[in-house]
Order: sequence, then C-alpha cells, then structure tokens
Amino acid sequence: MKTYLDCIPCFFKQALDMARRSKANQKKQKKILDILSLKIPEFSLNSSPPEMARIVQKIVKKVTGIQDPYAKIKEKSNKLALSYYPKLKKKVKKVKDPLLFSVELAIAGNIIDYGVKNDLNIEKEVDQILAQESQTIGKESKAIFNYREFKETLGNSKDILYLADNAGEVVFDRILIEEIKEIYPDKKITYAVKKRPIINDALEKDAYFCGIDKAARVISSGSDAPGTIFSLCSKSFLKLFRESNMVISKGQGNFESLSREGSRGVFFLFMVKCPVVARSIGCKIKDIILYSK
Repeated sequence: MKTYLDCIPCFFKQALDMARRSKANQKKQKKILDILSLKIPEFSLNSSPPEMARIVQKIVKKVTGIQDPYAKIKEKSNKLALSYYPKLKKKVKKVKDPLLFSVELAIAGNIIDYGVKNDLNIEKEVDQILAQESQTIGKESKAIFNYREFKETLGNSKDILYLADNAGEVVFDRILIEEIKEIYPDKKITYAVKKRPIINDALEKDAYFCGIDKAARVISSGSDAPGTIFSLCSKSFLKLFRESNMVISKGQGNFESLSREGSRGVFFLFMVKCPVVARSIGCKIKDIILYSK
C-alpha cells in the first residue's frame, strides 16, 4: 500500500506521542516537529506508510536519546494479555470450531496497538470484541474474510511463517499457533518479530515472555520498521519467507508494507484501524480482515 496525503497528519501525531512518551520537553518536541516538517517534502508517496513511520521514529530517537519509549507499555500489555491466557484457552476447548475461534482471538488481540490509540482500555475492548466478533465475521464478505481458503491452505502447508505485530498481541498469536499445532502436530511454525524497538512492535524478549517459544521457533526479521519491508530484512528471513508454504501476516503495518508485494500464500489477519486502509481494501473501520491477495 502506498502512502496517502491523509497519512501525513498521522506521522506528526505519532512523532508527538512518541516524544511525550520519551519525556521530551516542549523545546525538544518542537524540534522534532520542525525536523519532520523539513523531511516531509522528501517523502515519496510511492513508499509504504511503515517506511515513512520508520523515518519519523528515527527523528524522535535521535532528538530524545530514548530508544524504546514504549518499553513500559509493552511490558504492561504483555502482562495483561498473559493474564487472559488461561481463561481464553478454556474457551477454545468449548467452542464448535476451535480453529476459527482462535483466529477470532488473534484478531481480538490486534486491538492492542498503542501506536494507533494511546487511551486503550484493553480489558473492556477485548471483552466487547469476543462478544461481538463471531456475529461480525458472519456478515463479512468472503472477499475480506475467507476462512475456508485459510483453512485449506493451512492443511496443505508444511512450513508456516507467522509475522508478529504488537507486544501483548503475542499471547493471542500463541493461542492460534497452539491450536494449529493441536490439529496439525507436524507443522513447522516460525514466529518472526522485529530486531530493534519500533513503536510497540514485539521483540524477541516479548515473544519469550509471552511463551510463544513453546509452540513455535522465534526469530528476528532483521527489520526495525513497523511492518515487513524486504529491503530492511535479513537474508535468512527473506529466504524463509520465500520458502514457506504459508505466511500469516498479523497487523495493519504488515498489510501496509506487504500488500503490494503480490506474494502467494500470504494471509493478512488484522482489524482495520484507519480510514486510508479501509478505503484501499473497500471496507469499514473496525472490519475484520482475513484474506490472501
């Protein structure tokens, strides 16, 4: 997905939010916005939003000297999501289609995104989504929620690459991966996280804290962008991406960066959080997405 003019105000909002989380004073905040203002003319609208967001993050980190301003938030969301784990695992065992329910949970976990919304009440919103999501999915067009194709591809795939999104959300990914392994014990699943801090995206320490290593091999993509940008990824990751039979791509950032790649076997799994993405897909904000291009 390319960058739209509507994305530019969000870059400024994200820069200011990150600066404040870094405890930058007003002078530094102003400096960050000034630098960003000078960078905007250099931005190519043909680049994906995550590529632009990476530049924004670099500016903030350089001015403030703080490399991971979302560290405490990630720790909090990891602990909160992990506290849900036993309850959610019990629910998975009681439903008619545990795999579909696990997909729904993975999407529910996608609301844990402080990069988009910084006043999130995780507990309240997760409960609401779990109560309403099945009904919502039942109304979705197969064009944007194709569970049948997902299930068929899963059954025919030996090697699966799962692209992580945010910290905390990892717990919900773990439940889906564990359900896949429950049905198909022979599947080889690799869980890819970011190499360095970028907004609240999951790192290796988040993956291990949330216990996902019990169900999948954990690796770094080599990237420090809020998406999967091939030019920033390691050679080993790119080789794995090419050779995997199926890729489960979590989160809006991964969609924004990969949707133009045309890669086969990539299933995008997320909740739409911005009008630009909604327009590009042809859906509404808060729609549930599970489809392969």
